[in-house]
Amino acid sequence: MADRDPRLSGPTLKVLRLYLMTPREDRSGAAISKATGVGAGTLYPMLARLEEAGWFESEWENIDPSEAGRPRRRFYRMTGLGQTRARAALAEFQIPSMDGEAAWAPR
Repeated sequence: MADRDPRLSGPTLKVLRLYLMTPREDRSGAAISKATGVGAGTLYPMLARLEEAGWFESEWENIDPSEAGRPRRRFYRMTGLGQTRARAALAEFQIPSMDGEAAWAPR
């Protein structure tokens, strides 16, 4: 895990907000991009930083690409640390979560 938190840019806050809705859900990069409008050139380096900081974890799907007829996808999920830090980050910027409740509200 990194010694410091990742940079919290606008696109990063969009991704964090998405994940706070269902933090344990696995999503592919393409699904994250579609849901947030964050392009691949921004998204994948951001996900790498979030993973390095311990906020996210990921794994490759277990398929044979030749049988599936497509490349394998990497799925990302938010960690417990990520949930805690994301709520704090969104609270700092006073951004409500996608469910309409404030990100800092008790669950």
